[in-house]
Amino acid sequence: MPSSIQVQKTITVGKSSTIESPSPCTHYSVVFEDDGKTGYFYGLDKSKGDDPICDALQVYNVAAVADRDTPSVVQIAWSHDGLKAVLVINRYPHAIFDFQAKRAYCRTNFPAPDRRWTAFGHEWEDSALNLFK
Repeated sequence: MPSSIQVQKTITVGKSSTIESPSPCTHYSVVFEDDGKTGYFYGLDKSKGDDPICDALQVYNVAAVADRDTPSVVQIAWSHDGLKAVLVINRYPHAIFDFQAKRAYCRTNFPAPDRRWTAFGHEWEDSALNLFK
């Protein structure tokens, strides 16, 4: 399924930043947040009201990012059906939410998944990138 970049922003790792990207055609949304210590990617179901977070994926620990002082380009792309989102930093995919399959993937495989939302782990699979072709 083809995809398109919905949001692009340049950040400096370790400086507070929040990037939200709603699905172009569904009630889902994703948020990337750098709180100064960690970077997280959140999947949200906006139809859930007061508690929209489906799951959270740690993208990085700021202290472990070697080039954290160099500006980074963050992109969020959505599949055309609006059910899959990918977080790309400096042209490298880091995390994916597949809302249709209730599954998330991240390179850190952390934290443990929210079992109220998914029966799957967060293990990265290169094959998940095929969701965006």
